[in-house]
Amino acid sequence: MDKTVFLFPGQGSQRVGMGLHLLQERPDLHELYYHPADEILGIPLSRMCWEGPEEALRDTAVTQPAVFLTSLATLEVLRGHGIRPDTVAGHSLGEYTAMVAAGVLEWEDALCLVRRRGELMAGVNREVPGSMAAVLGLDLPTVEEICAEVAAATGQVVEVANDNEPGQAVVSGQVDAVALVRKEAERRGATKALELAVGAPFHCSLMAGIEEEFAADLARVSFHDPRVPFVSGVTAQYVTSAREAVECLRRQLAGRVRWTGTVRRLAADGGARFVEVGPGKALGGLSRRIVPEVPVHATNDERRLARTLAECAPVETAV
Repeated sequence: MDKTVFLFPGQGSQRVGMGLHLLQERPDLHELYYHPADEILGIPLSRMCWEGPEEALRDTAVTQPAVFLTSLATLEVLRGHGIRPDTVAGHSLGEYTAMVAAGVLEWEDALCLVRRRGELMAGVNREVPGSMAAVLGLDLPTVEEICAEVAAATGQVVEVANDNEPGQAVVSGQVDAVALVRKEAERRGATKALELAVGAPFHCSLMAGIEEEFAADLARVSFHDPRVPFVSGVTAQYVTSAREAVECLRRQLAGRVRWTGTVRRLAADGGARFVEVGPGKALGGLSRRIVPEVPVHATNDERRLARTLAECAPVETAV
């Protein structure tokens, strides 16, 4: 069976003005999601999505709920046109929206969790300043080897955080160690080794210290078994129970994002079209390079959303 797969983006997809095109399509989204989100968090989140300033959206504690909220509103627009997923997955933060789409979490609970997640991650960065960098043009074992060598030489933390696609790995850790990995990667033939504009060293062992505290936050929320098949980026495997979903969100704080394996699993299990649901289009690019045979649809602006609605909405047939 040909399946529609919804992919939900994570941090890095944010931009000032995101979601405004959704309100043109569905003005009721303001009262359905945006105004309640502002009230729940006690911050003008919707205004920061639409108007910025950009500096506010760089704050991890704001970025994460802002991306989540935009993806949630996009999901509602797609549902309103009868476009529903057969399977879902999310990249890092995107797993929270994927869990809402799969019926694992209520959106209000997910919003509070991503806000808390962002606050805890930002706190780690204040204590041990870190950074992340994308290394292009080297295979994963080589990047892992460079990280191990730099960590051994410096005594600092630097690890592979994301296996995004063959030939693209993201490293995460302390600032000086990440800089040394970039330099060594370029020496060994990387086409690029770019520092990423992120607010903390995500998905590395520096985040291990907040796992217990965040586990307590997770324990206060009701999780449900997935009603829609959900593949976790932590394991590249299906999550089949509420208990597994909780463990996935705990582990992903310091765990690697296995996006290459996730996308390959989705395609191998019948994914015939991917829809990136949210403000970015990076996941579409990654997916095209991992499984070029699977078409990808975007929703991040008015033009792309209109095209996706036209191409993916079910055709009504007269009886």
